[in-house]
Amino acid sequence: MNTTCPAPIAANDDTNPKDLVGDFKVDMSLLPPAASIHAAHAFMDGARKYGPYNWRTKKVRARVYLSAAKRHLDAYLDGEECAADSGVHHLGHAMACCAILLDAAETGSLVDDRPAPGAASAILRRLEATIRARRLAAEAAESAA
Repeated sequence: MNTTCPAPIAANDDTNPKDLVGDFKVDMSLLPPAASIHAAHAFMDGARKYGPYNWRTKKVRARVYLSAAKRHLDAYLDGEECAADSGVHHLGHAMACCAILLDAAETGSLVDDRPAPGAASAILRRLEATIRARRLAAEAAESAA
């Protein structure tokens, strides 16, 4: 840590007008630097292969990027840290895929080819309620014993 910088003022000091305005802005400091770095590394690989910001000039299909993100997440879940072809962390690649989807949606470059809406959220809520109820019943049985 750089010790030549003056100590920061207490976080609750609301005397600066910029601080008051900043409280109503998106807090970009909450995104961990490691996430930005790995995503940027993935974007470097993509820029080399396809050109930087290529999705803004040619529309992209949502399912292509969803599929790529899932492949990277599955590879990571299966124990592989980095993609063999790029040397980029799989989670950085997955983040880049999601970032492209968000940017393409915001800039009008997204072709939304997702299937018709399904019931995934409702199924998850139902199963989570069942899991929670079983866990609570097991804990109650343990404490009664």
